[in-house]
Amino acid sequence: MPFELLNNNRWIVGYDMRNQSAVRSLFEMSYPGRGTVIYPECDVPDTGRQWAPEAAFLADEMPELPEIAEPDVVRHFVNLSTLNMSVDSHFYPLGSCTMKYNPKRHERLARLAQASGSHPYQPEDQIQGLLKIFFELQQMLAEISGLPAVSLHPAAGAQGELAALLTASAWFRHRGEQRTRVLFPASAHGTNPASAALAGFECVQLKAGTSGFVDLHELSQQVDERTAVFMITNPNTLGLFERDIARIADILHAAGGLVYIDGANMNAILGKARPGDFGGDMMHYNVHKTFTGPHGAGGPGAGPIAVRDFLGDFLPSPVVRFDSGTNRYVLRSPAHSIGQVRTFFGNVGILLRGYFYIRTLGAKGLREASENAVLNANYLLSKVADVLEIPHGRRCMHEFVASARQIKNRQGVTAMDIAKRLLDYGYHAPTVYFPLVVEEAMMMEPTETESLQTLEAFANAIRLICSEPAELVKGAPHSTPVCRPDEVAAARKPVLCWSAQQQD
Repeated sequence: MPFELLNNNRWIVGYDMRNQSAVRSLFEMSYPGRGTVIYPECDVPDTGRQWAPEAAFLADEMPELPEIAEPDVVRHFVNLSTLNMSVDSHFYPLGSCTMKYNPKRHERLARLAQASGSHPYQPEDQIQGLLKIFFELQQMLAEISGLPAVSLHPAAGAQGELAALLTASAWFRHRGEQRTRVLFPASAHGTNPASAALAGFECVQLKAGTSGFVDLHELSQQVDERTAVFMITNPNTLGLFERDIARIADILHAAGGLVYIDGANMNAILGKARPGDFGGDMMHYNVHKTFTGPHGAGGPGAGPIAVRDFLGDFLPSPVVRFDSGTNRYVLRSPAHSIGQVRTFFGNVGILLRGYFYIRTLGAKGLREASENAVLNANYLLSKVADVLEIPHGRRCMHEFVASARQIKNRQGVTAMDIAKRLLDYGYHAPTVYFPLVVEEAMMMEPTETESLQTLEAFANAIRLICSEPAELVKGAPHSTPVCRPDEVAAARKPVLCWSAQQQD
């Protein structure tokens, strides 16, 4: 419930999170002799350290670890979890990231013993059910993308980019071509140039245009016999569908190059448009963005790639094939495969979640998901357009980029200030300062899984914040245990342990 808190003689409206400040570190909770497991005294004679080299032992003194009981440990981590925001606890409108709700049905299905209990070294005849699922998933992803050859192997979207670029590089080498350059727009995801550089290409960034679209004249000037791939996100990172995507593909293909579609924004066009149909030769999927796999936290990911048929023999290994002679599903390496880009087959649990999502919704449901994602984004845009600048039009796809430039010039309130203040209202902030081509950018993506009431409440919070005194907003958040930590110092000099001396 909303609360009013008197802080430095100012009334603040927000959500009461003050009880969370009581969370203490494990070291502060430690008490000598207390523990989750207490072992009896050792009844084996001490023979010294003759059984292992001296270098294998730690210092004579035991490390200073906390001594606490199990209830304290459980309560500690449960309390810590309440300090986090997630799609299960809050509206999470991160633009580009697509923080859509993860259906719990898919979580239960992915944990079935037949799937979660399988082992990477099991022979193929013992995992025919799993292989059939992934063979069907390959076919589904091929149909959705309009690109017939699919590998489920890459670990995440960024590795999918790298794997696809390595696939393209191998294809060019096989043809005896020495192509060295990868082009991308200024608004591209940062992983695009990073993947190109890792794949050994020279990175060429196009200038940022005022329209939000690729400048065809500049693209034509940059494309030549050295060009291997043009990487483009469509819809792009401004939330706009590239209206000239077919002409872009023609320019690349006429020069012998390939078009890579960054699949980060497939959430907007499922069942509506296919990259293979509008000129794409390669793409990756982000399973967490498009097919509701869990997102972030450094956990397992999946970044399947789909390519044209002539690139299929160069895909990373393994791929699932159906052997009609033996009537079995088998794992096989394509004829000119770039090899493995990770261990074993991939993150099976995440791929299963994607498979269940597609099977649950079907073709009609996938189309409706994209339609609702686009509708939600346009509705939210309409609700904030009178308080935040919308640099690139009043219509968008599944996300849009607003700007706090005007309110910054007028009141000194930045996009980061608004983002921090949203925490007091119980909302995670949208993506700020990306894409870099928009000053004071605030990139919002509500996804298809949020209700009208949630969108209206969030828009009202934005509107209230924009009307609040600048001093109040610039000091936010006011309801969290920590206000504004030094993020650079925290990254470079993290506090990894606690000792009594640190209290002073």
